Amino acid sequence: MNTVDTLNAVRAFNEAFNNHDVDRIMDAMTDDCIFESTAPPPDGIRFTGKKAVREYWEKFFAHSPDALFETEEIFADENRCVVRWIYRKTKDGKPWHLRGIDMFRVRDGKIAEKLSYVKG
Repeated sequence: MNTVDTLNAVRAFNEAFNNHDVDRIMDAMTDDCIFESTAPPPDGIRFTGKKAVREYWEKFFAHSPDALFETEEIFADENRCVVRWIYRKTKDGKPWHLRGIDMFRVRDGKIAEKLSYVKG
């Protein structure tokens, strides 16, 4: 996989994510995908396979209906990509944000791995 294809796959995933389109998110992921969440600290939880990852995203968007990830920086090398982001939502009726990164591994044009890390 080349760097341009990796960047395109991650950008398509992020667009689906910001549209809260779980079907498109899952279409962008491999059947054996891995997602590591940021919570609970210190290591988060690892979800493996489309069923487990889909269930996580459905719960995530149900609890954060205004979730938005703004890309601060994105770069890739071959099949690996790093995205530095700001996650924004409303919390307790007030604007709230958190900064972090996602490390992606892309295989055959789809997200095979998404590992998330946060500051703080």
